[in-house]
Amino acid sequence: MQTTSKVLMVRPFIFAYNDQTAGNNHFQQESDDPDIATKAAAEFDALADILLRNDVDVIVVQDTPEPWTPDSIFPNNWFSSHLTGQLVLYPMFAPNRRTERKSEVLRVLRREMGHTKIVDLTHWEAEQEFLEGTGSMVFDRDKNTAYCCRSPRTSEKVVHDFCAKMNFDAVMFDGVDLNNNPLYHTNIMMSIGMQVAIICLQAIKDEVQRQKVVARLQASGKVIVDISPDQMNQFAGNMLELKNRNGNPLMVMSSTARKSLTFQQENIIGTYTRILSSDLSTIEQVGGGSARCMIAEIFA
Repeated sequence: MQTTSKVLMVRPFIFAYNDQTAGNNHFQQESDDPDIATKAAAEFDALADILLRNDVDVIVVQDTPEPWTPDSIFPNNWFSSHLTGQLVLYPMFAPNRRTERKSEVLRVLRREMGHTKIVDLTHWEAEQEFLEGTGSMVFDRDKNTAYCCRSPRTSEKVVHDFCAKMNFDAVMFDGVDLNNNPLYHTNIMMSIGMQVAIICLQAIKDEVQRQKVVARLQASGKVIVDISPDQMNQFAGNMLELKNRNGNPLMVMSSTARKSLTFQQENIIGTYTRILSSDLSTIEQVGGGSARCMIAEIFA
């Protein structure tokens, strides 16, 4: 099952610029706006409300004051949920992101969502090897394939460990942004839905790697929507396909991402899904992540 109608979102206590992640997240921009936390909370609430109004089951967990976790709004990085009942916990690059694994969220996942089997990869942190969940890996769940862009936050060693434990196959490649910086996460450049794959192929400079990715996507029957590096920079790769309770597909993205799409691109995506968009400009600017990063899918 590629998509779900149930998601978990973490409402931030105080959202802020995280200097521990900014070194390799070149989408982050520091801001002196004193209302960052208030604006981010409003953007979070608006996105959660849009999902609820479109019949997505949204579990919202309020973040706690202690320990302070400025990036708690991006829970998809530290865990992933699987139909096998397994809950995978991931090794995080930034020390202050490791504390996002809070007891309240784990209690919801384990007791209320029924995730009783834990696959704990966090021991890799001691070896300075990291893998940040569905930020580092973009899943084609129906094909048990994980697309992974190598980066300081996506260790090939940990990818192989994940694949061995979860019976996935990895497609590894290298990707860069407009300034040839390595992409910090794979989900900033690609998204895979039931029928559509959105990807910035120009971000993969190596021709052999690029063709391998295209071939795997085509073999899985995906319609490829190729976005430009500039569109990727506007978070057009950071979409997530969900479904509502009736099984109808929904593609969730930010207003920034939607505005960047061409008429033809939006028409292709809209042929297969209903597009939902919301203003996430503060979260995007300060946090360097967008709609997909804010939503952790629950398969239970």
